[in-house]
Amino acid sequence: MAAVDLTTHPGHLARRLQQAHYLLWNTMVSEETTSPQFAVLNALAAEPGLDQRTVGERVGLDRSTVAEVISRLGRRGLLDKVRDPGDGRRFLLRLTDDGLRVHRRLAVRTARMNQIFLAPLSDAEQQTFFALIRRVADAAEGLRNPAEPLAAPH
Repeated sequence: MAAVDLTTHPGHLARRLQQAHYLLWNTMVSEETTSPQFAVLNALAAEPGLDQRTVGERVGLDRSTVAEVISRLGRRGLLDKVRDPGDGRRFLLRLTDDGLRVHRRLAVRTARMNQIFLAPLSDAEQQTFFALIRRVADAAEGLRNPAEPLAAPH
């Protein structure tokens, strides 16, 4: 059997993109705050008072991952959990003053990192890239049974 051309495999290309993103993130943004942690900070900067489940949905993290991220951010003093007055079983999340400062600092750095990351593409290509990758990511989040492939758009 002949070798497979991995340049036609989305998973292989996504892994390569992720490696490049990770390298840029650690050198340009933060070695202390991960990209998923920043996503949670960003969601709470945009919508203070979200509950944990909603934060996970907003940033595309599963329940166990978002719980761990929130726990780590809480231990660092970047967010507070307060009991929901309408539902005592639920906690609402808010950034602390330190959390807001960290978010602002990292938001500036991520903007610069994204310029570097996307530099090989023109503005029009960047828009197309984002539209396509968002469509694939959104569809992938909707998968429940990987054995059943998604229908191609008509």
